[in-house]
Amino acid sequence: MGNSAGLPPIYADKPIELAPAKIIASFPVNTFLENLAIAIDGTIFVSNHEVGKIVRITPDGNQQIHATVEGKVSGLAFTTNGNLVATGWNADSIPVVSLVSNDGTVETLLTLPDAIFLNGITPLSDTQYLTADSYRGAIWLIDIAKPSGSIWLEHPMLARSNSESVFPAANGLKRFGDFLYVSNTEKMLLLRIPIDNANKPGEPEIFVEQTNIDDFAFDVEGNLYGATHIYNSVVRIAPDRSTTIIAQAESGVIGSTAIAFGQSDGDVYDGLRLRTAIYVVTNGGMFLPPPTGVVPANVVRLEVGKIGYSLT
Repeated sequence: MGNSAGLPPIYADKPIELAPAKIIASFPVNTFLENLAIAIDGTIFVSNHEVGKIVRITPDGNQQIHATVEGKVSGLAFTTNGNLVATGWNADSIPVVSLVSNDGTVETLLTLPDAIFLNGITPLSDTQYLTADSYRGAIWLIDIAKPSGSIWLEHPMLARSNSESVFPAANGLKRFGDFLYVSNTEKMLLLRIPIDNANKPGEPEIFVEQTNIDDFAFDVEGNLYGATHIYNSVVRIAPDRSTTIIAQAESGVIGSTAIAFGQSDGDVYDGLRLRTAIYVVTNGGMFLPPPTGVVPANVVRLEVGKIGYSLT
């Protein structure tokens, strides 16, 4: 599978059903693509983490710098009017949430000095978002209308095994139905947190053990598509919790970090391309290089034939 040496063989016995793959765009070696969000028209917005850039990519692969954040940028999510909310750090290394308008203007919504490492972000309601704090072991509630930030849930299951670990704990997060799913990458857990009618959290529970998920996306049937980062693959976890490998290193997904549903290459309905493909962003193996060494970072389209799940 092109795994880096010394990793626990947690996917060695999993079935393999490779999805058709196509590299849409590539970036130079040592580019850390961290997250992505895909607009209705198929435009792909990608966070180039370490240089604070948000890149706009057309479905045919044309790249342009959309916005520059003075610091680093991690997670991306859309607002109801098509702007972007971004997590990251400002130039002083203080965690920050930014609003990026359609024309690329960046506005600092709020700084969160009590946060440590803001990572994945996902909508909870029209103006509210949840973002993982990978080193604090918490999930923040961000209200972009006020704007304000507060702890939504802080829990040992969201935290690292010890504070010295460089691996992120709570990392990717997405809502499906009445549950929030959260990956704890450092503990190799996929967690599930019930959400009540007031959008408050219940007690986290383990959904899948021994799985190395960074960020992920759901289809309408409840299948989860996870980027395995240092395992250089993409997996599909079914509602029955079974895992299937759907992309490997040879698919172009070395150092896979995040996944979002976007337009398919083929399926058309009433003149519109269906969102039955997942798009994967990678860092080319920067965090733990495979035997081949670090390779260019990619945006890869995988045709999965399922319609993506969305809260909007």
